[in-house]
Amino acid sequence: MKTYEKLLHNNKEWAKAVNEEDPEFFDRLAHIQTPEFLWIGCSDSRVPADRITGTQPGEIFVHRNIANMVVHTDVNLLSVLDFAVSYLKVKHIIVCGHYGCGGVKEAMSNHDHRYVLNMWLRNIKDVYRWHRDELDAITDETARFDRLVELNVEEQVMHLAKTSVVQRAWKHEQQPDIHGWVYGLKDGLIKPVFEMKAGTRIDPLYEYDDL
Repeated sequence: MKTYEKLLHNNKEWAKAVNEEDPEFFDRLAHIQTPEFLWIGCSDSRVPADRITGTQPGEIFVHRNIANMVVHTDVNLLSVLDFAVSYLKVKHIIVCGHYGCGGVKEAMSNHDHRYVLNMWLRNIKDVYRWHRDELDAITDETARFDRLVELNVEEQVMHLAKTSVVQRAWKHEQQPDIHGWVYGLKDGLIKPVFEMKAGTRIDPLYEYDDL
C-alpha cells in the first residue's frame, strides 16, 4: 500500500468508527457550521488545532500558514478573517504559535531562502528588529528563540486589531476577543502570552473613524 493510499484507508476506517459511535454525526455536520473560534496557526504538521484543544469538527474555523502570520497584503488570510468575523460571527480569534517554529528560527538567520520565502520571513525579521534590545540581551540562543516566538504571536494579534474587519466588529458587535497563545511541542501545553479584549484602544493612527 502506497503512503497516500494509507491515508484513504485510514479515512474509511475513521468514518466507519464515527458512524458506528454516532450515526447522526455526519448529518449534523453537513447542515451546520457555527464555530465560536477562528484559529490562526502555523502550518507545522505537529500543531493540529483540533487535537491539541480537544475540539470536534465544526467547532474551530482554521487558517494556517508559515509561522502563524497576519500579513495585511495576504488576501487568503483576510478573506478567512472576514468570513469568520462578519458571517460566522466568531467570538474569539486565537493566534497560536509554537516553540521550535522553523519559520521563526530561519528568520533569525541570514540564509537566503529564495524569493517567496525570503519575502515571508522578512515579516518576522521586522518583529526581531522592533524588539532587538530585549532579544539581543538574551544570551541563551534557545531562550532568545522562544521569546521571539512569543513576540511574533503578540505582533500578529496587534495586526489583527489594526484591520477594519476586526474594528468594525468591535464597534457594532463588541466581539471578537483576540488571544495570543504558544504551544509547547515538548509538553503539549498551550501558554497564553497576550490578549486583546474587544474594543481595546490601539494607536490612533490605525483606528478607523468611519466604520
